[in-house]
Amino acid sequence: LMLAWMNREAVEETLKAIEECEYSVEGRLALEVDVRDADGAVVGGTWALNEVSIEKAEQSRVLDVVLAIDGRPLTSFGCDGVLAATPTGSTAYAFSAGGPVVWPDVEALLVVPSNAHALFARPLVTSPDSVLSVAVPADGNRARISADGRRAVDVP
Repeated sequence: LMLAWMNREAVEETLKAIEECEYSVEGRLALEVDVRDADGAVVGGTWALNEVSIEKAEQSRVLDVVLAIDGRPLTSFGCDGVLAATPTGSTAYAFSAGGPVVWPDVEALLVVPSNAHALFARPLVTSPDSVLSVAVPADGNRARISADGRRAVDVP
């Protein structure tokens, strides 16, 4: 039984299978997000099954970001945003932004710049245990975080 792919015609059959415990559960990676202020205090947070996007709040301005992975500075550039995606989310927004498709049972996370204004801002594959930090300068464009395109958190 695959509940994620259930169609309307199979509702009764699906409910009966659930009632009779004739199903399996497939684990998937998820993302946990902390939003911090300039002092490092957590001021918000959310989670995502597919992807988290850090996006510019004002469409007419570029969002400047500084990326670090596991506490190590990596790069900085201007962009429309940065996506962090799980394998489940690799076939959606991250793929449209130029990221690779990752098979669902591969343990990895994607970092995909969105419309970066930099020559060498490329998609990156990291460990599922990696911590991605995206810093937004206080004097730059305001940013917001969107989780799975449903839950939004403003970045101070």
